[in-house]
Amino acid sequence: HSEEMRFLFVLSSVAKNEKILTAELHLFRLWPRVTDGPKRHHFCQVSVYQVLEKDKPEAPGGKKLLAARLVSLQTSGWEVFAITPAVRDWTEDESSNQGLLVTVQGLGGSPLDPPPLQFASGRSHHESKKPMLVLFTDDGRRGASLPTAGFPGGSHAPGTAPSLGRSRSTRSLDRLQPCQRHPLSVDFEEIGWSGWIISPRGYNAFHCKGSCPFPLGENMRPTNHATVQSIINALKLSEGVSSPCCVPDKLYSINLLYFDDDENVVLKQYDDMVAGSCGCH
Repeated sequence: HSEEMRFLFVLSSVAKNEKILTAELHLFRLWPRVTDGPKRHHFCQVSVYQVLEKDKPEAPGGKKLLAARLVSLQTSGWEVFAITPAVRDWTEDESSNQGLLVTVQGLGGSPLDPPPLQFASGRSHHESKKPMLVLFTDDGRRGASLPTAGFPGGSHAPGTAPSLGRSRSTRSLDRLQPCQRHPLSVDFEEIGWSGWIISPRGYNAFHCKGSCPFPLGENMRPTNHATVQSIINALKLSEGVSSPCCVPDKLYSINLLYFDDDENVVLKQYDDMVAGSCGCH
């Protein structure tokens, strides 16, 4: 006797032009059942198969092994299995998606009765523990774009307003400090994005602040354009030309785990999310 589970994931949200880099099956391992008698198992073998024949997976050629490993029966938590070949097959030919078969057996494939290991199912357990298919894809673009968050009545988030009460001395102090990078803690719940972003809950975006006084030194990392603009501003050669601005000159990406429009869990790299360094531009 062995524990068997079948999974079928719909891949309609994966665009035809997206290349599957890696695909993973995430299963939450529940605390093991208490077994009676002297014989206690410490490990079991979990195997994940791509189903080729839906009605008779046990027949020769009915399934293809994707991953197999020994799993401890002393703990609970997530188990991750690489299933990239199967998902690539499914995206190339949608009709070939006959699902996955997961089996739990004793060491060497021996039967376990009753099976001491159980994975959480989507119906019987909490939403946070349901089986997940996580895809790493490349759609050919440089990076993904974040959805634009518009707020009614202007560009300010609810409950905020432009800062009008800052003292003149504080603003002057900001201008006196040279251009440099400062921490900027972003909480996705505070900015209203926690409904679609699963992880992380926040991150340090950093921001750039400070003055770009003439003459611009190398430590200001100025562009040639900024150097010319700084000279023209200092000599007042052209009316209305301001001094260069302190802005990010190097940006880094972060990975976000989120729900897409079809409530699939997706892990994607978003570019230009972190200010890596600052300069006068």
